Amino acid sequence: MARKDQLTGKKPMFGNHVSHSNNKVRRRFNVNLQKKRFYVPEEDRWITLRVSTQTLKTINKKGISAVLKEARAKGTSLV
Repeated sequence: MARKDQLTGKKPMFGNHVSHSNNKVRRRFNVNLQKKRFYVPEEDRWITLRVSTQTLKTINKKGISAVLKEARAKGTSLV
C-alpha cells in the first residue's frame, strides 16, 4: 500500500540530505501516517483509515462527518 493519506492525498516529499562537507544525496520525507478507526454516526458504522497526524488534528477540530463530506466532494472514494 502506498504511503498516502486516504483523506487528503498527502504523499512523501523529496529533497536532499546535506552533509557537513556539503555533499548532497537524495532523500525522502515520509508522511506520518497512523491507522485509526472512526465511528460515523450518520452511517452508523466504523471505518478504518490511514491518515496523517495533521489530518487527525483536522478531524478533532471539525469532526469526522465534515471532513468526510469535504473529501467526497473533492472526489475521494471511501468505502
